[in-house]
Amino acid sequence: MLKDSEQSNTANREMAWHVAPNLLMSFKYAWCGVQYAFSTQRNFRIHLGIGLLAMVLGVFFRVRAVEMAVLLLTIALVLILELLNTAMESLVDLTLGQSYHELAKIAKDCAAGAVLIASLAALIVAVLIFCSHLLARIMPVTS
Repeated sequence: MLKDSEQSNTANREMAWHVAPNLLMSFKYAWCGVQYAFSTQRNFRIHLGIGLLAMVLGVFFRVRAVEMAVLLLTIALVLILELLNTAMESLVDLTLGQSYHELAKIAKDCAAGAVLIASLAALIVAVLIFCSHLLARIMPVTS
């Protein structure tokens, strides 16, 4: 007998083969992908947590709107690449099952490398934005 979560997962997998009949269902399917990544991918949760922390720091430091937009875009880029990395890994695993292939390793490593580069870029963006605000708090300009 299947548990409730297993029945739900089975139902979701069966629905994956259907074309979304309307826009609302398309959004539902997309949200299922985000939920899947959040529930199964440790790095997605880490990136999401760090991104939320960056947004809170942006509010705390009262960064300009353009700086907040840049932060939001870099956070979104990292999360998007995490989702694509998860999709790539799933497709490779579906295709190869438990067998090993050097090209599959390259595909997975390159997808993970894309996330790494985006994460490093996001870190640099955060440092550039927050350092000036932090220094202004530590050493206020006096006239």
